[in-house]
Amino acid sequence: MHRYNLLLTLLSIMSVLASEAEAQTTTGGSQGNNVPRAVVNILIDQLRSDYLEAFTPLYGSDGFKLLMKDGCVFTAGEYPLAHPDRASAAATLATGTTAADHGIVSMHWLNRETLRPMYCVEDRTVKGRVTTDQFSPKWLNVSTVSDELKVATDGAARVYSIAPNADAAILSAGHAADYVVWIDDQTGFWSTSSYYGNLPMWADYRNTRHPLEKKVKEAWMPYNDQVGAFSYFLSGADEKPFKHDFKGNQRYVNFKTSGLVNDEVATTACMAIESSEFGDDATTDYMTVSLYAGNFNHHSINEMPLEVQDTYVRLDRAIASIMQSVEKKVGAGNALFMLTSTGYTEEEVADLSKFRIPTGSFDMNRASSLLGMYLVAVYGQGNYIEATYGTEIYFNHKLLEDRQISVSDFQSRAQDFLLQLSGVKDVYTAQRLLQGAWTPGISRMRGGFNPQRSGDVNIQVQPGWRITSSDPNQPTQISRESYVSFPIIFYGCGVEAETNDRPASVDCIAPTLSKAMRIRAPNACAKAALR
Repeated sequence: MHRYNLLLTLLSIMSVLASEAEAQTTTGGSQGNNVPRAVVNILIDQLRSDYLEAFTPLYGSDGFKLLMKDGCVFTAGEYPLAHPDRASAAATLATGTTAADHGIVSMHWLNRETLRPMYCVEDRTVKGRVTTDQFSPKWLNVSTVSDELKVATDGAARVYSIAPNADAAILSAGHAADYVVWIDDQTGFWSTSSYYGNLPMWADYRNTRHPLEKKVKEAWMPYNDQVGAFSYFLSGADEKPFKHDFKGNQRYVNFKTSGLVNDEVATTACMAIESSEFGDDATTDYMTVSLYAGNFNHHSINEMPLEVQDTYVRLDRAIASIMQSVEKKVGAGNALFMLTSTGYTEEEVADLSKFRIPTGSFDMNRASSLLGMYLVAVYGQGNYIEATYGTEIYFNHKLLEDRQISVSDFQSRAQDFLLQLSGVKDVYTAQRLLQGAWTPGISRMRGGFNPQRSGDVNIQVQPGWRITSSDPNQPTQISRESYVSFPIIFYGCGVEAETNDRPASVDCIAPTLSKAMRIRAPNACAKAALR
């Protein structure tokens, strides 16, 4: 009898322990194993630390303020790329590596086969869903964090990606996501690609019941009176509250550069969380959300200071609503949030000569023509330059091969010639980027270089100079090398409040999230976790 009672006691203890273990697994990280039930990756296009801090009096208590107070904050974020844009930033964040591996050198690059610019996610083999655009992650060469989560869970993890633009939505998600949606430029409908299947029900509901067509008919005005009264910028001291209408064929494109797009993305994300199976079980689910912090219609800050303030206020509200929806679904402390920026700013080119700031105009077509004449003088008649795009020059490799001309010697001669032109600070050849001695500048240029998609020569123009081209598809830009300060913030499951002033590279985010989910880092990621 004594042995029988002892056996019953042991069985009872084992049953209790098993029940507790199951409860820990079901309720997620805060209950014991510190593995989040949901991970939410928030990428904010053109977010800046100075603006983020400046508008603090306008925020609520459950958005930016909560993240900065209770999150692990790295104040000095940086990209391992010389000139990140929205697409290359999203790809670097998701893959934990640079364009040398993931292949997304920029939003557009020159297709060497057609010698035409191509969009980083275009794919003629797929079909659009609620759009005529044909997009996929075809050109993303490696796996993303969410891809590895899918592999680790044998497809059980749910992966959603929601963004205003297709490039951010697709490149943030990767190859194996369940749902990837963005706003179509022509119709304003939430759209997707046949690559990811059909449009999810929650996005279709948004299109049907709350189409963006109705929202763009409403003017964009300050979120509240406090936004209109607050003045951080010198140019905004005498500004009256703004009002912008969205009209014409570009109305949805312009809408995406307004603060209102953050309201729309957050509402759609919350609908996806609340009306789907996201976060319903013990398997970690993953969501990427892209928001906007840039200037309206790319105007300068001097022209529209109050609009920027309002955009940050709406960002604050959008982030708070997404966080609340996720935590309501999975429980407070069971979700891990990451927030960072694309690390650049984009606005209209100012006339620096008006203020006697050293400047000039560098014409890429003229530089290419002069180089072409020089190469003919050295190597004889021939079309040695196939095309130019941005500040890159592409050579005719077939002609060089036919004439048995050394590519490295050819590039070196071109480099020496271009360095003599006014406005040129430096010239990077493909040979120099692949085999040259390491320096911090070379490292960042290498980060944005891919041999299959980049030019043979990349011209670095002096800061402050305008880069012009006769090609209407290549708008005038101004050369800038100033550092854009932005944060990297982790908040939620397993995170303790902390502020780090040491530099933190964005390609370290993927291994950090992977470590938190206890999965492998993306297959080209060689960086260590930040925490």
